[in-house]
Amino acid sequence: MSGHINRQILLVEKPSGKLGPEHFKMLESTVPEPKDGEALLRVRYISLDAANRAWMHGATYRSAVEANSVMAGGAIAEVVSSKAEGLAPGDIVFGDTGWQEFAAVPAKHLTKMPKLEPMTHLLSVFGIAGLTAYFGLLEIGKPREGETVVVSAAAGSVGSIVGQIAKIKGCRVVGIAGGTDKCNWLTSELGFDAAVDYKDGAVFKALRAAAPDGIDVYFDNVGGDILEACLPQMNNYGRIACCGAISQYDGTPAAHGPRGVPGLIVVKRLVMQGFIVMDYMKESQRALADLQAWVKSGKLKVQEDIIDGLENTPKALIGLLAGENRGKRMVKL
Repeated sequence: MSGHINRQILLVEKPSGKLGPEHFKMLESTVPEPKDGEALLRVRYISLDAANRAWMHGATYRSAVEANSVMAGGAIAEVVSSKAEGLAPGDIVFGDTGWQEFAAVPAKHLTKMPKLEPMTHLLSVFGIAGLTAYFGLLEIGKPREGETVVVSAAAGSVGSIVGQIAKIKGCRVVGIAGGTDKCNWLTSELGFDAAVDYKDGAVFKALRAAAPDGIDVYFDNVGGDILEACLPQMNNYGRIACCGAISQYDGTPAAHGPRGVPGLIVVKRLVMQGFIVMDYMKESQRALADLQAWVKSGKLKVQEDIIDGLENTPKALIGLLAGENRGKRMVKL
């Protein structure tokens, strides 16, 4: 690959407030040469997730993204050349390539993926989003037929799949999303029983109307005020799967955390558990078999939001944090 140019997007400054395009810049460098144990990858699709913003704050389940470094991010990529056993040119892999066109990555940090079409499904329903929804709902939420499941950020990559799996399991499903169009989409296209528009500002009251028998399982993607609105409406012995806290990632944090913690958790004997999907990867084949069967049968609909061009990646992430997307957002290179 000598002589080829590798375009990269760097995080030049960690934002103290809202993330903006000024926090990134594009530069050109040479394509790296893989070392022993590494593979040279050509990035095909970059995954955009709210977690990208969280990584700028500091170390989480991974190290922090530092200023003046290539912006971190997972991607589906094709092996160009390999100095690692088990990987050959043409193989498709998932890994943290960062926001760039080429990357040399240790094979031990890559997951070999099946060759299927559309390839984008490897980032959405058959990727981290689908697996997160599957394990978070079924292993943490443990929904039972006839129960009420509420999911926040319900029109997003994870939430839209959570709600559909809950319906497959025979539950009443309420989605919380931003805007009338998204709420209508959840009920008319994805089969949710009801949807609450958090932008209306009366989440507690609307949620009470949408879930009159209370909430048995809450899949939390946002934290903050919406988690606070759900807690008093949880039924005894309810389960809360804590997947993310989008409300706290971008901009100034709320003045207070969700009230009712731990009081309501104690009185209602709730189980509230955080999780990272990587904890369940040994069981991924079981999950993928179910997800693939549901997609094939039409029980699970896949929504993808694909943006063209590496140069548009910062704008696409900023838009995702503002709630522009439906389903899984990614950038095609």
